[in-house]
Amino acid sequence: MMRSLFTEFVALVRKTGTLIVQPRMGFDDPALMRRGLLAVRSAGVTAIGTVTLDSYTRQGEHDRAQMAVASGLRLNGYPLVAHGAETTARMLGGVIGAGFPIQVRHGSPFPEQIFRVMLDAGVDASEGGPVSYCLPYSRMPLRESAIAWSKAARLLAEQRERGVVCHLESFGGCMLGQLCPPSLLVALSVLECLFFQEHGVPSVSASYAQQTHQRQDAQALMALRRLCAEYLTDVDWHVVLYTFMGQFPESVTGAEQLIRESARLAAATRTERLIVKTVAEAHRIPSIEENTAALRLAHDAAREQAGPASPPSAGADSEIYHQAKVLVEEVRGLSPSLTQALPAAFERGLLDVPYCLHPDNRNRTRTVIGADGLQWSDTGAMPIPAGLGGGRIGSRRLLADLSFHRRRLDPAPHANFPSRAR
Repeated sequence: MMRSLFTEFVALVRKTGTLIVQPRMGFDDPALMRRGLLAVRSAGVTAIGTVTLDSYTRQGEHDRAQMAVASGLRLNGYPLVAHGAETTARMLGGVIGAGFPIQVRHGSPFPEQIFRVMLDAGVDASEGGPVSYCLPYSRMPLRESAIAWSKAARLLAEQRERGVVCHLESFGGCMLGQLCPPSLLVALSVLECLFFQEHGVPSVSASYAQQTHQRQDAQALMALRRLCAEYLTDVDWHVVLYTFMGQFPESVTGAEQLIRESARLAAATRTERLIVKTVAEAHRIPSIEENTAALRLAHDAAREQAGPASPPSAGADSEIYHQAKVLVEEVRGLSPSLTQALPAAFERGLLDVPYCLHPDNRNRTRTVIGADGLQWSDTGAMPIPAGLGGGRIGSRRLLADLSFHRRRLDPAPHANFPSRAR
């Protein structure tokens, strides 16, 4: 099996049983971005570097990103296209390598230009997907996003002709960050990986974001791994977990606890990679020091977690697995190509993300947090069992569920947090 620089590193580390940690770090200035990557590489943990792009670049507004760079205005990430491949290659020189691969993270529903600059700069790994980088972040029609991602995925697949094996990670397991039940997150991640496989991308990773219940999340990761083994037969693949993507605790102690829990979950389920948040997540863009401290915290928590007594596939025959498999099969049955099947599934309500306001999402499904984690209260037209019912979800319940981890882990409603000038 051909492997990218990125997944060759993952494969080698997997043999040691060590969790790979990775930040979501991105800075607008190339010199600062380089310092951040060097700090991650020298943090004393097994890590992958990240170059996270800015909001202008993810929406294709490269002229505005260029104007910001020229005028010295700060951006919330690295403007890859505005800086260009030559500047970025210099920034990465002596940093990226077999022992320290780098991934570009972006958030764009039309990533082809981003991928072209990324490849010219010497990076072979990125992430996203036709659904997961369209519905939450844009108003672009899903059918247009699917076509755009088809072209971008084929671009990455074609790099094999020049000896470069590229990697794509689905962001499908992180849809909206919270209040999306595990079965839909798992199904979306598998479907996007199948989309990548269909378009010839040889190396993929399936994602899942930590939710509200450790045991439910473990079942979801097991289900995800089982479905990947069943469906991703023509690609090299692995699994990545995200520290909770929703409202983060405001206190340092609460944030640290949630990071530890995500690392222990990853270690217990033998998940290969963990995307780590920081204690500053609820307040501002984290500093380099806060990113590296979070990586060390997660690394140490994973090492303290005893390994599972059984293989990671054990216990995967759960309701999460069965619901996710039904969703995957129903969508695949709509068309021979997922470029057509994914938009059709949302048009028919076979896929329906709770609380997602994108025009192509029906938004008829609803969820609540119960004693056993996230549960469906209304499954809309999706081909899975009806939810718990109970009528309309009021704003008070919705706001309480959105702040679940904050209420659970913060010692006070308005915990103080030190500010930092940037």
